[in-house]
Amino acid sequence: MRIAVLSDVHSNLEALQAVLLSCGSEQIDEYICLGDIVGYGADPNDCVSLVYDLTMHIVAGNHDHGVCELTNIAFFNDAAQKAIEWSKHEILKKHTRFLSSLPLIMEHRDMLFVHSTPSFPDAWNYILSMNDAIREFGFFESQLCFVGHSHQPVSFSINTAHEIGSSIDESFGCVNNKRYIINAGSVGQPRDGDPRASYVIYDTEKRQITFRRVPYDITVCQEKILSAGLPPFLAQRLEVGR
Repeated sequence: MRIAVLSDVHSNLEALQAVLLSCGSEQIDEYICLGDIVGYGADPNDCVSLVYDLTMHIVAGNHDHGVCELTNIAFFNDAAQKAIEWSKHEILKKHTRFLSSLPLIMEHRDMLFVHSTPSFPDAWNYILSMNDAIREFGFFESQLCFVGHSHQPVSFSINTAHEIGSSIDESFGCVNNKRYIINAGSVGQPRDGDPRASYVIYDTEKRQITFRRVPYDITVCQEKILSAGLPPFLAQRLEVGR
């Protein structure tokens, strides 16, 4: 089975469509979404509709909860707050109800899926370093845990001797004596210096993790953000992947 793991779409319809087109050539059997379908971008309703039709395996992100008023957005940066407030007025009620219903953490096929961290998924903390990762390995038992939130594709591993490592390799095979935390990066707003959309494929038979990058029409997305009156910074950052 080949599973595509998508995260942090952030209302970027052009990026999401490009990723799904890429998945169409990858013989994907199942899709997982790690949350933050909305926020930042100008197409919340179309993105929610696409993800809703794509899969039932979805966890909530902090921006999803922000739009649903389930988390305090005072801790968001100014541009993020403005995008949340804009999205509240634009999003359909049925989509708000759907986002409100999503779990924060999900176990599926002996894997764990969460937007932020296994330890406290509603605290919206980040896994950015090996120190962060080694703490989080203590909060789950499965071999694989997929996360999003940081918008930076990376994998962390720990072996039976509790030695920890990190990697940004494009592809690798999972080995028996290691457990992994895998960040799928971001479909709609990458922050690793590469503006292309990011997602992950996991081949369960080969036990192979592959990070995919997909170009999309950034200019169209930027024009939509500016036309909506959203902060220009949200459009500008897309072309530099920051």
